[in-house]
Amino acid sequence: MKQIEAVVANINDLNDGEMRQVAVGETEILLTRLDGKFHAVGAHCSHYKAPLAEGVLSGHHVVCPWHNAYFDVTTGDQLEPPGLDSLACYQVRIEGENVIVSVPEETTGLRSPAMAQFNPDADKRTFVILGAGAAGVHAAETLRVAGYQGRIVMITQDDKLPYDRTKLSKDYFIGETSSEEMPLRSPDFYKEHAIEVLLNKRVEQVQTTAKAIAFTNGDSLNYDALLVATGGKPLQLDIPGADLQNILTLRSFDDTDRILTLSKQKGQAVVIGSSFIGMETAAGLSQHGLQVTVVSPDSVPFKKTLGEEIGKIFQQVHEENGVSFKLGRKAVKFEGSDKVEAVILDNGDRLKADIVIVGIGVQPATDFLEGIDLHPKDGSVVVDEYLRAADGIYAAGDIARYPDWRTSESLRVEHWRVAAQQGRIAAHNMAGKAVKFRGLPLFWTMQFKFPLRYIGHAESWDEIIVDGDLQKQEFIAFYVKNNQVLAVATSHKDTETAAISELMRLNQMLTVEELRRGTVDLIQRQPVNNKQ
Repeated sequence: MKQIEAVVANINDLNDGEMRQVAVGETEILLTRLDGKFHAVGAHCSHYKAPLAEGVLSGHHVVCPWHNAYFDVTTGDQLEPPGLDSLACYQVRIEGENVIVSVPEETTGLRSPAMAQFNPDADKRTFVILGAGAAGVHAAETLRVAGYQGRIVMITQDDKLPYDRTKLSKDYFIGETSSEEMPLRSPDFYKEHAIEVLLNKRVEQVQTTAKAIAFTNGDSLNYDALLVATGGKPLQLDIPGADLQNILTLRSFDDTDRILTLSKQKGQAVVIGSSFIGMETAAGLSQHGLQVTVVSPDSVPFKKTLGEEIGKIFQQVHEENGVSFKLGRKAVKFEGSDKVEAVILDNGDRLKADIVIVGIGVQPATDFLEGIDLHPKDGSVVVDEYLRAADGIYAAGDIARYPDWRTSESLRVEHWRVAAQQGRIAAHNMAGKAVKFRGLPLFWTMQFKFPLRYIGHAESWDEIIVDGDLQKQEFIAFYVKNNQVLAVATSHKDTETAAISELMRLNQMLTVEELRRGTVDLIQRQPVNNKQ
């Protein structure tokens, strides 16, 4: 392929441990200098195309500023999700004091990771993945990356190829992403890498002793290793009128499309629950011109997750955009003939409703598992640090209850990135490696113009140390328990968030005393090196 090249820098422009975005023609490049050598890779994250130069450089990898994917800047390999592709890697040479980079005339800046070829003669095993969400998709591809050459079968009850579920209540919901942009991979990709994707398949039972899967249509499938990544089932309200039409949950592509179709009629919408799905849906419906009321038993949205002050900011942002709240209240009845017409609250209030969205959480989809002890609290699958539930059986994503390497607590986290991380780790272990899960939970939300990133996990805290201005929505909030930072929430602090993610991963987070003094620069703190 024809190459084009250009002088992109002087050798003295960058010190060791520095990076910057440069260009060769129309191609944007991330240029780094490490141990006296220059390296050039694609400039944008494979997830949502974030500019990696606005992230942080730590050792040989860069941390994406938006959702904290990690890439090796010497090879372009993706080391941590989200996103599936690696970065393109370009040739660099030095002439005198000039740094010259060569790139193909046509390049996207990305590349698929190197994968093993399917070879049933070399490996006669069958690995099955139940679920095609973040965990399942990443596991299927990682099996090939890890060198597995046997049969891979990914099974989903959905009628569509794997897609980005995070966009259902975000970009797709408000029209910033089309349905054509939602699939994570094309049919040709799965065919090329011999990953069988079985659509519209419902599991009746997994017989762990026989290593067999029975389907509701009478089919069956035997496996040698199994990853259960079936995610959660939306909880429903068991109250009178719950079977009326136009009472919906938001979990799948079809759910979102039904809601969007109904929203074209405008009118009144009631959202039951102030979960992240509920609040994102409320924001989306409001932006589609509906009059929205959120009903929740909580006194403040997200109080249990983010604390009262930040929760009130979310409520304020919604109210400024026309959303109403009925907090400290529960829905006790739906009224209507065929379709819902009103929601009755526990204090007797009657809310007119043309559409109702129930967003009160999910329950792990695990009732088909036979021979595995499920957690008594929620029916989740208890796994060890290798994400193993039993011999030849692994679990990942919303259904997995795993030991937290930082606190030794038993956690179950319903985050897209955690599911992707666990899918990758489970796949490495299925392929014969021994890799412990040491991922950090991270989630993100955007409600109207208010973005929030959250790293770590804190079910309770002794104090919240805030750096910045909450009202201006430019802040970093540190959740501290037993003199340890367990979680951090940020808004409009992307580079700092990337630095925090790396410091927490390395277990080198700032001390509580340093945070209280407010004298340490998160970005400049070693071993993290800032962009230039």
